[in-house]
Amino acid sequence: MRWSGAIPREGLMLRQARGWRRRRFCGDMETNTDLRSLLNDLIQTCKDGQEGYLTAAENVADEEVKEFCNQCSLQRAKFAGELQSLAHELGDSNPEYASSVAGALHRGWINLKSAIANREAHAILRECERGECCAAENYQKVLDHALPAPIEETVLRHATAIHVAHERARALADAAAPHWV
Repeated sequence: MRWSGAIPREGLMLRQARGWRRRRFCGDMETNTDLRSLLNDLIQTCKDGQEGYLTAAENVADEEVKEFCNQCSLQRAKFAGELQSLAHELGDSNPEYASSVAGALHRGWINLKSAIANREAHAILRECERGECCAAENYQKVLDHALPAPIEETVLRHATAIHVAHERARALADAAAPHWV
């Protein structure tokens, strides 16, 4: 599973140099509400990733993969906290604190696959890689909007870290792939 998002490496400067036309957020209540909604979507994405990686870590036998999954779970919890703080600053008194139904279904698929595959690292990592593709797409949707600079910097930093985790999950999955003679 390959993600081809344009977030990493070039980052913010390339996006601005390309002259992407994006909607502008001004200070009125409606657009502030839109911005809080975008942040809540990302908070939910991070909570889904946190729970998904935690589930993967609990179901994989390989210690290197378990450590990777635990690190990513902690990273997603940190990301969710940062986004919740930004939402609070925008006046959201109750930003998202739970993962989504889609995330729960995603974690359920990890459970099914790990049970069938006998806790096989390759299958679990492929599912983690798929989850990172979804997260990257969600972050890209938010980055397609005009965001205040501190929010855009945070979202871009998270998106870059998600890309790195996606690449790491792919490398670990490739290394754990069954080799048939």
